[in-house]
Amino acid sequence: MSMADSLRKVARLARRGRRVDLSHPARSPLGSAVVNCVVYRDGVREKSADTVEESVARVRKHGHRGFVWLGLHEPTETEFARIAGLFGLHPLAVEDAVLAHQRPKVEQYGDVLFAVFKTVTYVEHAELTATSEIVDTGEIMVFAGPDFVVTVRHGRHGSLGLLREDLESDPRQLAQGPAAVLHAIADHVVDDYLTVTDALQNDIDQVESDVFTPQDGRGGDAGRIYQLKRELLEFKRAVVPLDRPMDRLATDPTCSVAPGIRAYFRDVSDHLTRVTEQIHAFDGLLDSILQAHLAQVTVAQNEDMRKITAWAAIVAVPTMVCGVYGMNFQHMPELHWTFGYPLVMAVIAVACFLTHRGFKRKGWL
Repeated sequence: MSMADSLRKVARLARRGRRVDLSHPARSPLGSAVVNCVVYRDGVREKSADTVEESVARVRKHGHRGFVWLGLHEPTETEFARIAGLFGLHPLAVEDAVLAHQRPKVEQYGDVLFAVFKTVTYVEHAELTATSEIVDTGEIMVFAGPDFVVTVRHGRHGSLGLLREDLESDPRQLAQGPAAVLHAIADHVVDDYLTVTDALQNDIDQVESDVFTPQDGRGGDAGRIYQLKRELLEFKRAVVPLDRPMDRLATDPTCSVAPGIRAYFRDVSDHLTRVTEQIHAFDGLLDSILQAHLAQVTVAQNEDMRKITAWAAIVAVPTMVCGVYGMNFQHMPELHWTFGYPLVMAVIAVACFLTHRGFKRKGWL
């Protein structure tokens, strides 16, 4: 079934009184990649058309007073081909939107801005282990043209339903066009980064506490520290590359962003800088925690070796004496003396006691 046919089926179901929710965070109930298709004029949502083509025609009939916002979730190449032709999207951007797994970026193709954002969510866990998944990433691609916004979402999270509702509650902001939607998405993504950063802070604090107060026996688990560092690296790959695209949207006059919206992007860029600085701080702190843990392991191993060495020296005393008497010479000192055996045992005991006392004083035992 084509995308247009799916939309017509949705319209037929609606006319028959059957409610169809297209704001589902994943794919629509009809199996299409279309999540929502809405027309806005002067910042106000209009009644939905039967097809995407009708929505676009309605917007372009009234000039640039409105735009259409089409939301998609993990579309296939076939599903996206019709949309790409309808809006005149560049083939390279279309390929990136379908294949996903792109670095955060902002590119301009004519009068269309193509932006890629990495979405990040914190994965709740009762206890941090060496295999815990801490962050989960997805992607949102945004095509922002003169009279349309096409959002393509990949991943299990990052739904834009609540964001759409927030924008619709502020018609004045929404009336500024597709650039306002692009800003709202960028702000939404970066706000999620801040939330994940706060949650990661708690995990790092817990690991730090366990390393320096290992009474519970978990302080020696380097796997948890390494896993936390790996998850932080995944978070870093999602956040840090977005710095230059945000700076471009905030400062580059060649981008198709109105000066009034550009100021909002500067605020998003400031928040992103804060997240980036915290990530670098977390990375350095985890390095320090890992080094401290390894130092503790080394100290513990040295303590064990000193104890083993001390006891080996103590055991060497009776071993040496018994070795002498075990050589079976015919003429041995005190061999036929009645008190010879007790005397040797007493000498061994005194020698072992003095050796133990010496190691004890030096802190080896």
